[in-house]
Amino acid sequence: MHVTHDPAASASPTIDFNTFLAVDIRVGTIVDAKPFPEARKPAWRLWIDFGPVIGVRKSSAQITENHPLETLVGQQVAAVVNFPPRQIGSVVSEVLTLGFPDADGKVVLMQPSKPVPNGGRLF
Repeated sequence: MHVTHDPAASASPTIDFNTFLAVDIRVGTIVDAKPFPEARKPAWRLWIDFGPVIGVRKSSAQITENHPLETLVGQQVAAVVNFPPRQIGSVVSEVLTLGFPDADGKVVLMQPSKPVPNGGRLF
């Protein structure tokens, strides 16, 4: 799924602005988080509230190393909300929760630096 975690990798090919706009990245608040023991790689199941228009969507996120389960509820995160749902084991992931790799390649969630309204779109 991931192209590379290597910070020294070259940039992806150039895209036009309309292609970028087609990716709908929104902010939401994690309202529930549960273990996902059936996952092949360690992951949490997340329920993220994207506000009244999009609502609460489910995600599976491989963020266990940097984000303990008990710290997740109430955190705001960024996610792609317009990919088709994806079956991940027994879970249907409805959004792609976004993050960056740390120095060890473990995911750190992409989050706003201060609270913003749920459903806000990245621009």
